[in-house]
Amino acid sequence: MNFKKILFLLVTGVSITGLGIAGCTPTQQNSEVGTQTSTLTGQTETQTPSATTPTTQPQERAGDVPYVPTPQPVVDAMLEVAKVGKNDVLYDLGSGDGRIVVTAAQKFGTRGVGIDINPERIQEANENAKKAGVTDRVKFVQQDLFTTDFSEATVVTLYLLPEVNLKLRPKILSELKPGTRIVSHAFDMGDWKPQQTLNVEGKTVYYWVVPEKTSAN
Repeated sequence: MNFKKILFLLVTGVSITGLGIAGCTPTQQNSEVGTQTSTLTGQTETQTPSATTPTTQPQERAGDVPYVPTPQPVVDAMLEVAKVGKNDVLYDLGSGDGRIVVTAAQKFGTRGVGIDINPERIQEANENAKKAGVTDRVKFVQQDLFTTDFSEATVVTLYLLPEVNLKLRPKILSELKPGTRIVSHAFDMGDWKPQQTLNVEGKTVYYWVVPEKTSAN
């Protein structure tokens, strides 16, 4: 095709898309949609996770749970209500930056395991544990909450979402030993009534104890 013919087509308004002429292919605009990847798993902030969480906030945890760090006063209250001690094994489901596990190790000498599906959170948690000098008592594992074996736990902490709590509830009741203490920030577990409910600076903390095994469990 010669230059005059191309000029004629342009002047008359005829589309030249698809004519195979170098430089004539229309520019395609790519839109990027921010996505949040899940981390099993659990830490919070002053805001409750919601569907409107900005996409600039990273990572979702197990079952599409946004990562939002737990305020330190809430962390302290969760550990206190569970009466965490040096002989406990604490599993934090959705451990985020590791603050619950690290605080328990620092304050009470507790051995702890943080579970999160996001490798960036695991790296951050390990760095925080190193800074706190508790790497001999804690570890962080990149794993899905629903496939994790946390049966050795004597205390389980979580900050997930209501539907994730409900999905975890059968696993908690069947795999954990009677007497294991469960503490959740912000969300309950349906009709499993907590033994204590706390209000910490406007945030709710729920506390349960795994009961003796029965046919109903």
